[in-house]
Amino acid sequence: MRKNIKTTEAIFPMPVLMVATYNSDESVDVMNAAWGTMLSRTQVILNLTKTHKTVQNIIERKACTVSIADTKHVKEADYFGVVSANDTPNKFEKTGLTVTKSENVDAPIINEFPICFECKFIEYQDGDYGCGVIAEVVNVTADEEVLDGDNVDISLVDAIAFDPYTHGYYRVQERVGEAFKDGLELK
Repeated sequence: MRKNIKTTEAIFPMPVLMVATYNSDESVDVMNAAWGTMLSRTQVILNLTKTHKTVQNIIERKACTVSIADTKHVKEADYFGVVSANDTPNKFEKTGLTVTKSENVDAPIINEFPICFECKFIEYQDGDYGCGVIAEVVNVTADEEVLDGDNVDISLVDAIAFDPYTHGYYRVQERVGEAFKDGLELK
């Protein structure tokens, strides 16, 4: 038997994305965003409101980086979601994480997160059905520790996902099937 529940924002898993920008004084700003995904093969979409300092920075600097959070940095990732740069301008420094300036966009790459998308701002949509920040992925980097040859091995990334039902973080690691192959048995 099925039962109606009271949540509508419960697609699982939701990514735990670290969106990084530079502030006007060149300091680093990072926020945790679960409401983001690929819009196309070369574009990301981040459903974020303009009240976020990070969004203001993206619009001003025309760039951001989007990193995938991992189990090694759950505390830091969560901190970036619970503390606002509007209230705590030096929140990045409190984490002990480090950055390298992207060679491709005007945004920082957080060295400790295993995968990073370097993005150029395209537009901000805020109408009734607006979706926030849309950006073009101009480069992707991955820590060599998560690569198998030239390919990312997701079990080595040890990414985390957000659970909107209970507000937990979960490890995304084990491969359970072969995409575009397993279903062919039913054909």
